[in-house]
Formats: sequence, C-alpha cells, structure tokens
Amino acid sequence: MKTFAISIVILLAIPTLASAGEVYGKITSGGAAVGEGTTVAAKCGAKSYPAVSTDKTGTYHIVIDEPGKCTLTVTMKGQSADVAVVSYDDAAQADLVLEAKDGKLTARRK
Repeated sequence: MKTFAISIVILLAIPTLASAGEVYGKITSGGAAVGEGTTVAAKCGAKSYPAVSTDKTGTYHIVIDEPGKCTLTVTMKGQSADVAVVSYDDAAQADLVLEAKDGKLTARRK
C-alpha cells in the first residue's frame, strides 16, 4: 500500500515538472562572453527564483514554474541590471548584452 501511495504522488508530480519552463541564453559584455561569476535571478509576479551562475562561456539557464512576464536581474562585479523577459511552458532563449553607461550597468536583449 505504501508503494502504491508513493507511486501516485510521483505520477501526480510529473505533469507539474513537465510544465515548467526554462529561460536560457548567453550573456556578453564588450563583445565577449562574461565568463563565470555573473549571476542571473528571476522574479515572475510575486514569485522569486534564486540566482544561477553563468558558466565559462557566459551561458545561463533558469527554470521558471509558470509562464508569464518576468524580470531577470543580472549581477556582475557587484553591479546589477534588470531586463524584462517572458517565460513560456517550453524553453525560451534570452541572449543578453551588458553595458556600462555613466558608471551604471545596463542589460538589454540581443
């Protein structure tokens, strides 16, 4: 009976996991990949998603539970910049470009 109950719980969780979306992309600054150490966090409505780090090629991916408008916060060398994206049920690519303007970090979609 216990095995049956665990199996039901797992089967009910699978559609929830399958409906999760992902936002991924590459971040560049000055024409080059940002490398490791830059972080990307997301906020969608009232829900916040913890920051993930870029890899050595400047690539990131963050899993978001529901579709809709989100704000990505990119942090590099102690400065942060926000950029709006949309999360879908399927993966969505959002390549980003970071620039320093008047000493402030800005982010835009590529």
